[in-house]
Amino acid sequence: MNLLPLPAFSDNYIWLLHDGQHAVVVDPGDAQPVQAALHAQGLQLQAILVTHHHADHVGGVDVLRNATGATVYGPAYEPLPEPVVRVDAHSRIHLLGQDWQVLEVPGHTAGHIAWYCAPADAAPLLFCGDTLFSGGCGRLFEGTAQQMYDSLQTLAALPHDTRVFCAHEYTLSNLQFACAVEPSNLALLQYRARCEALRQQQQPTLPSTLGQELAINPFLRCDVTEVAHSAHHFCSTVDPTQPASVFAALREWKNAFR
Repeated sequence: MNLLPLPAFSDNYIWLLHDGQHAVVVDPGDAQPVQAALHAQGLQLQAILVTHHHADHVGGVDVLRNATGATVYGPAYEPLPEPVVRVDAHSRIHLLGQDWQVLEVPGHTAGHIAWYCAPADAAPLLFCGDTLFSGGCGRLFEGTAQQMYDSLQTLAALPHDTRVFCAHEYTLSNLQFACAVEPSNLALLQYRARCEALRQQQQPTLPSTLGQELAINPFLRCDVTEVAHSAHHFCSTVDPTQPASVFAALREWKNAFR
């Protein structure tokens, strides 16, 4: 299975997967780069996977569905342009010779889902939309801090070699914040240097891996002493012994961070 990042808008990635003949696309906010890639590669679009309803993730769905006849799979509880095959945590689908699992990860939006696939011959893949970013996490537009914390814990329980395909190139700005939270984290400093080098070469910093994120992402490290103390310094009402409380403070801090 081959994977291509298709840049869109200012910082989105639309992820295209294919087997040389059939293709699946994740969160196509814009149809044009998808159509160009399908034409260049000689691929037939089989399915469109959606994580949530925001326009920069679904703006190209109608055009692609009408042009190709691809089946659209999306979250059960999000407003999406019909027809859509609605899925939830009990759903399993088979695409490109692989079984796909749906993970319910509310927080960024109320019905946000992630798509997880564990090929027998390769590391697992996670398409997490705007829930988990490299070095960060999504804003809370519809859900609560507790919901997002729980959702990130769901993702953190996946195998450490899981490849994390985020929907935005937010890595460098996220790592700037992460370094303010946990300045003594050597793994974080090294990762930031690698990502800066990639961006200087106009290369994506993604995919990351779950193991990498567990080592550097403050939103997955709310039980680490330095992270908890930093959150408490930002907000004195934080209970540093409660990771969910630490998470809520970190998210508020990130919202205001410049």
